Amino acid sequence: MTDFESGAIFRANNWNGSGMFQPVDHQKTANAVVEQIEDLILKGVLQSGDRLPAERDLADQMNVSRPVLRDALKTLEDRELISSRRGGGTYVAELIGPIFSEAVVQLIARHPGAVNDYFEFRRGIESQAAALAAARAAPSDLARLQDIVRQMQEAHDSEDLPAESRLDVAFHHAVGEAAHNVVMLHTLRSCYRLLENGVFYNRGRLYHHPSARVELLQQHKAIADAIQTGDADRARQASENHIDYVRGTLAETKDLDRREQLAGLRRTRKPARA
Repeated sequence: MTDFESGAIFRANNWNGSGMFQPVDHQKTANAVVEQIEDLILKGVLQSGDRLPAERDLADQMNVSRPVLRDALKTLEDRELISSRRGGGTYVAELIGPIFSEAVVQLIARHPGAVNDYFEFRRGIESQAAALAAARAAPSDLARLQDIVRQMQEAHDSEDLPAESRLDVAFHHAVGEAAHNVVMLHTLRSCYRLLENGVFYNRGRLYHHPSARVELLQQHKAIADAIQTGDADRARQASENHIDYVRGTLAETKDLDRREQLAGLRRTRKPARA
């Protein structure tokens, strides 16, 4: 199960949308319901896998009749934005399509040189997202970043590598959301799917570097601190430094693995007879 899938299940089981949906103008009825839910999806408030409140609760929150709500949900389902599961409720549909076709993904996997292009892309878009987040982040965005950094520290102290890996992705998602640019948001989410699936690199290998876990934690803290203080230039630079470090450390680790493999072959070689 990917980090994304785990997050979707967590939200589905622990979130009911309380306070998110607003009463609508009865002159607009079903169209107003559709527009409100579409807006929440577009802005990333509702995410793939999120379960909508039960029909009765959602109708009450939006102050519409249940027939009107059903009409609106039918429209959203026709537009493939939500999906209903018999006896299981209504969920936001899978919205993040692949950034590449499967054929291109496999092509990249066979040509490791493409990893540099991936990091180049991430360096540009993530540094821009960090700068925008420093300028635009709302108080709740800042609180979320603080909470993720706190969890990162706890995972680091307890040497919980799976949690560190999961929180790494959560942190970058949070920065993307704090930038408040919907096109950038959905592009980053698609990009991080490749990161979660290990298409470009395995984060476990990165953590094998002797100083990586400490360095990565400090880099994430530096990005978060720059965003918290509203320093766009520092946030951009901290993000660029982070990507440069990851790219360089992975290359170093890969080279070390090659040398270790060669050394192992030498140790197991039988000496030639005199």
